[in-house]
Amino acid sequence: MRHVDFSPLYRSTVGFDRLFTMLDSLAQPDGAQTYPPYNIERTGEDSYRISMAVAGFSDEEISIEAHPNVLTVKGERKDEGTGEGSELLYRGIASRAFERRFQLADHVEVVGASLKNGLLFVDLKRNIPEELKPRKIAITASSAKAKQIEAKTAN
Repeated sequence: MRHVDFSPLYRSTVGFDRLFTMLDSLAQPDGAQTYPPYNIERTGEDSYRISMAVAGFSDEEISIEAHPNVLTVKGERKDEGTGEGSELLYRGIASRAFERRFQLADHVEVVGASLKNGLLFVDLKRNIPEELKPRKIAITASSAKAKQIEAKTAN
């Protein structure tokens, strides 16, 4: 994919630098990271859910951190012995640590998280503050008679 130069837009816009940085990062994959696989779905008008396949991880081995505009999910397996007297001949179940970051839009908050059947569900909701929501402006009708402004002149 070609690199797009956003520098002309930086000169004529204010406050969109984070958007251009995100668009720039889309062109550069994060090391072709594919583990763990995940889905992002819209569950309502202002609600979303991230589902991650984290089979083999317990809830104590997964940490979720929400920072402004970034959600970080980390998983680190504790070393489990294969048992006394047993020898592991083949390891097909992944036990590697992972860290996955998601860029969140403004006013998107983490509502909750749950782990069920090897899937981690992170629920998100967009809460726009009242002062930022669109508001309706009433239009007042002007009277038919024009108001006169009288100016007093000094004598």
